[in-house]
Amino acid sequence: MPNIGPLELAIVLIIALVVFGPKRLPELGRSLGRGIREFRGSVSGEREEREEREDESRREIAPGDPGPAVADEKAEPVADKRR
Repeated sequence: MPNIGPLELAIVLIIALVVFGPKRLPELGRSLGRGIREFRGSVSGEREEREEREDESRREIAPGDPGPAVADEKAEPVADKRR
């Protein structure tokens, strides 16, 4: 099997530029990069670890907790300015 050199890569990039256009090519590159990153993460198990950490951080925040700004009893009520 022949090696892929810089000339072959340049030809492939030129063909991709002609087929997809200059506006769409960066979007395709980003999508390809995300796909490769997700594939690597799923193979190495990194993604599962990250999801477990996200699940733990979600559990720390109670679903009905209004947060510190709303739960502050010393806060003054805002006057209705529409009157």
